Amino acid sequence: MAGRLAGKRAIVFGAGSSGPGYGNGKAAAIEYAREGAQVACIDLSLAAAEETHHIIAQEGFASIAIAADVTRQPSVDEAVRQVVETFGGIDILHNNVGVTHMGGPVELSEESFQASVDLNIGSVYRTTKAVLPVMEQQQAGAIVNISSLAAIRWTGYPYFAYYAMKAAVNQSTVAIAMQYARRGIRANCILPGLIDTPLIYKQISAQYASTEEMVAARSRSVPVGRMGDAFDIARAAVFLASDEAKFITGVCLPVDGGQSCAMGGFA
Repeated sequence: MAGRLAGKRAIVFGAGSSGPGYGNGKAAAIEYAREGAQVACIDLSLAAAEETHHIIAQEGFASIAIAADVTRQPSVDEAVRQVVETFGGIDILHNNVGVTHMGGPVELSEESFQASVDLNIGSVYRTTKAVLPVMEQQQAGAIVNISSLAAIRWTGYPYFAYYAMKAAVNQSTVAIAMQYARRGIRANCILPGLIDTPLIYKQISAQYASTEEMVAARSRSVPVGRMGDAFDIARAAVFLASDEAKFITGVCLPVDGGQSCAMGGFA
């Protein structure tokens, strides 16, 4: 059903893409716009944010592009201020920023561990800190946090910090949902499984002999026999942000081709 977000105002942190193609945040921003929302595309890279904004504009929908650093509260606050000034409020907060640092607790440097904290869970803290007062004043809002299947399952990759931080995203989502349930604000998170996005070619492919091997191995691991794509995540986000999900809050939703249901890999 088109127009599910008509009249809504969305702010997407991590709306750019790390390479050619569509990352989860970029796809979400586009799908929000296609469903009728005005969309603020926020990214550390203004060029990446503008690329998403231009795609939305070319399709005839409303958006703006803003650069912001989610590891700095003043930067997040300023981005939110600009969005409220432009759109008049914020109905949807979408948190997509995340990064993997390979290594267990022995191999992982303290610097990399802290970077994982700042980006993966710190981003959720800072953006909700800035946006929740706006939503509370409106007595309405929906938050969609992008977590990972790694929050609840061993995925085969040695990234201790990522497992821990994405688990924190899950429970922080539950905490927000419960604290603000009587204030008209919902919060849910999505746990993407193995998704084919530009990011995996930068952060995951080194774990394999070749990118072709990576794609084949990841596809074999999913019960449906293939990786998902960014728009699989985006469409789930649209549902959770829409009034169709008005009785859903505090949910951590796997979008993973059934992988969270399986005890072992698939051939």
